[in-house]
Amino acid sequence: MSAESWRFPRAFWLANLMELCERAAYYGFFIVLTLYLTDIAGFTDRETGVVAGVFFAGLYLLPPFVGAASDRIGFRNALILAFGLLATGYSFLGLFHGKASVVGSLAIVLVGGSFIKPLITGTVAKTTTEANRARAFSLFYWVVNLGAFGGKTLVPYIRQEMGLEYVNFFSAGMSLLALILAIALFRVPAGAPSGKTMREILRSLGAVFSSPRLMSLTLIVAGFWIIQHQMYATMPKYVIRLLGDAAKPEWLANVNPLVVVLFVVPVTTIMMRRPAVSTMLVGMVLMPFSALAMAGSQWLRTGISGLQPLTVMMVIGIAIQGLAECFISPRFLEYFSLQAPKGEEGLYLGFSHLHSFFSALAGFILSGFLLDAYCPDPKTLPPDLSAAERAAVYAGAYKIWFIFLAIGFTAAVALFVFRAVAGGGAREPGERPE
Repeated sequence: MSAESWRFPRAFWLANLMELCERAAYYGFFIVLTLYLTDIAGFTDRETGVVAGVFFAGLYLLPPFVGAASDRIGFRNALILAFGLLATGYSFLGLFHGKASVVGSLAIVLVGGSFIKPLITGTVAKTTTEANRARAFSLFYWVVNLGAFGGKTLVPYIRQEMGLEYVNFFSAGMSLLALILAIALFRVPAGAPSGKTMREILRSLGAVFSSPRLMSLTLIVAGFWIIQHQMYATMPKYVIRLLGDAAKPEWLANVNPLVVVLFVVPVTTIMMRRPAVSTMLVGMVLMPFSALAMAGSQWLRTGISGLQPLTVMMVIGIAIQGLAECFISPRFLEYFSLQAPKGEEGLYLGFSHLHSFFSALAGFILSGFLLDAYCPDPKTLPPDLSAAERAAVYAGAYKIWFIFLAIGFTAAVALFVFRAVAGGGAREPGERPE
């Protein structure tokens, strides 16, 4: 491949820099959202599960529709609007902590965040050619993970030294930096292809829902993502409530992107000749072991290298999740796209993350009920509890992960049945989609 394949226009690099800022803001906020909703805004664990579940589900459902709307106001204007909304929403979350104002601020962040993915990925597509597009998206993927890693690395210092609510100002600042870049430097690349119309988007959503094969696989894979979402829904509260405020669950969450970056290419290369569903099945079989590891600190009597047993088992569990993701995510997208009629792959892929819509709703809401039952908010406990009585309250906290182990096991069995009924590979050439 020629050296030209590594050369990209300024708009490409600006898009990646803005993505770096946005991902640092998003994941810095994402990892502490449930803590913020409970500890600062005063929601109960159950209420937090509902609010966070609706918020994250919306982030996976709205982008195709918002992408269509961005065509009406112009690409650059939509980008400026998106970062403006994000900076405003995060700032409001830092300033106003009443329940109603928090819900309103989250709605602003939701709308702003829904613009970002189609706009930034659209810029990457528009500023590349067939010769360098694969490398461009590889670089983009690294930037996404670098932003996520950086945001989650910095946030514990802000949370512990300044206060949990100040994390929102970090996210607002990163969004403001991206907004300045969009206003001052970004220009819409020439030859921008038109986006999809609202009618086309609704038609593709209807086509996905009317495909028994796609909907079955989507709901099965949602079982994987229900467990994956617990890295943000359950894990931060679980770790802090059991280990104390000095714990850094944000750093534990960084194990996931680290494992994905290290292993996704080797795993994809090794499994590329295997049928898509068979490859996904490997990941689905791994997921129950992830939940089992997270429950396993009760059996590990001593830590490793000074780490608490709970920390060690969390690292192992999250690493297994990352490895499972390497088997599942790339091949799911491949399978999903190959179920579309020829020429409509893009329309179908707009809803390829529908599994995350279902899993966010189910996973966060379930998390709220499980935390309330097995690992309750310390503020809800009687103030006069002795240390032994307090320890007894949290003695069964590990049982939360057995629920997710059961979900993972059920999803793995369901995918095994799906493979037997629908076949292990994607649609064969010439076969008509359902």
